[in-house]
Amino acid sequence: MSWDIVLFNSKQKIVSVAELDENQLEPTDFSGILESSFDRIKKDNNHRELIGPDFTIEFFCYNEYSSNLMLSLYGENAIYALIEVSKKYHWQIYDTGTDAMVDLENSTKNGFNNHKRYVEQLKNK
Repeated sequence: MSWDIVLFNSKQKIVSVAELDENQLEPTDFSGILESSFDRIKKDNNHRELIGPDFTIEFFCYNEYSSNLMLSLYGENAIYALIEVSKKYHWQIYDTGTDAMVDLENSTKNGFNNHKRYVEQLKNK
């Protein structure tokens, strides 16, 4: 099961997606930047799969700039790879599972354990 997150490029520090000021969002070429940031990429039409050690990151790319991009992560190392790219480009990450922004400076709080517990709950039902 994937761990779904959303990348944002915003002039403001996003504390809550519910209080997001859309006027502060900046259009960005997320797809192009992500593709140039990873060595192994599997392409199928507009679907992309970034492949790293013990992880994959999947998303759909479009020919337009956007202020956000949803990605599906597989494997704990995916979040750490995205954190490094996000720091470089001053992006922010929203975790859909915890309904919270990811703390880029404190990677131990990033919810992967919460995601694993959620998956286990679904499996045990």
